[in-house]
Amino acid sequence: MTSLHEPLARYAERLHAVAGPGHHVASPLGAWLLLALCGPAATGTEADELAGMLGMDLPTAAATAAALLAEPHPLVPAATAVWHRPGYGGSGLADWQATLPPQTRTGPLPDQAALDEWAREHTLGLIDRFPLRLTPAVVLALASALATRISWAEPFDVVPAADLGPASRWAGLNRVLRSPRHGHRSWIAATEQAGEVIVHVAPARPERTEAGEAGLTVVSVAAGPEVPPGEVLAAAYRLAVAAVAGGEPGRRSLFDLPLGETALWSLREERVPTHARDGREERHAALLPCWSARSEHRLTGVGLGFEAAVRAVGRRLGEAGLEVTAQQAAMARFGRYGFEAAAVTAAFGLVSLPPEGVARTAELQFSHPYAVVAVATDERPDGTGPWHGVPVFSAWVAEPEEPSAADLAEPGQAG
Repeated sequence: MTSLHEPLARYAERLHAVAGPGHHVASPLGAWLLLALCGPAATGTEADELAGMLGMDLPTAAATAAALLAEPHPLVPAATAVWHRPGYGGSGLADWQATLPPQTRTGPLPDQAALDEWAREHTLGLIDRFPLRLTPAVVLALASALATRISWAEPFDVVPAADLGPASRWAGLNRVLRSPRHGHRSWIAATEQAGEVIVHVAPARPERTEAGEAGLTVVSVAAGPEVPPGEVLAAAYRLAVAAVAGGEPGRRSLFDLPLGETALWSLREERVPTHARDGREERHAALLPCWSARSEHRLTGVGLGFEAAVRAVGRRLGEAGLEVTAQQAAMARFGRYGFEAAAVTAAFGLVSLPPEGVARTAELQFSHPYAVVAVATDERPDGTGPWHGVPVFSAWVAEPEEPSAADLAEPGQAG
């Protein structure tokens, strides 16, 4: 199966550019899945447009989507559906529906209450309404849903927000999160897209299955305040995929950096016992705020491929000139003990002490807007499954929050 990493990263750049520089969360994967399912219905210029958006040929995209749906990820439930109004369609529609994965629900167009219930059912109750409102003009509806609710393998500590440093844009906060001594990863990286960035990697408590071990890893990436959000998000997608493979691309040695404060980190040096062979040890800690976001994204009229997708299916209905509307509703919440996120994308066709050495400790300070990418892991004895390394949700964090009462509860007391 062709790797989804780069095509999805490019599509994510388009979607986040549409979302703009404000605080938001999205699921580029949720939108990509719908386009991929529509691919086999398309011909001519619509097929060319969809292939360009998907970043691969249409049969490969459809097969990639089918593989994800055929082997559900235990931490990222996914669902897709195609409904049409009775009286529309014929052999053309049936031929296309025969190309859909068997997990895709098909049938008569439900009423609004049933659409809302479908959204709730397939997002763990995190999204309670379908993103679009049904009208008599709707003859075709396409939908995808993704959701996750995970606990960190190791929870964060809660510390004073002053630890974010004097340059923090979030001076109004009282408390933020500090990565634990073990179980998380952090580093400073040099990237092509965004220059020097700070990276924090928080893994979920893994789910062991008969096939292997599945997980979710949430990667936070901050660049200099002057770097545009799109460039930070582009870097974050590539760093996140590498991180789940165990890589730390572009990692900078702390001994190659000047001591003191920058807009991204504070670096100090001290004499400590160390196991490092050369007597030089590098330590990292990340400081991040809690955050949550709810977003709605219009997906039509903005060059994301939905007009071509819905019109291609519309031709199979016998309605070549369908008006198209598409929207995604997404939410995410990042806290001390875990992470949850969901998205529904909908389109309507209307119609561990040894000798002493030196340690350098970098406090990585996520003290201004930054990118977050949540990536699925899918590891098996004979390799990896179709979900491994697939980015599921991504966000631009610009509005931090205080830790909730549940975040402030001590481990074992959090509900």
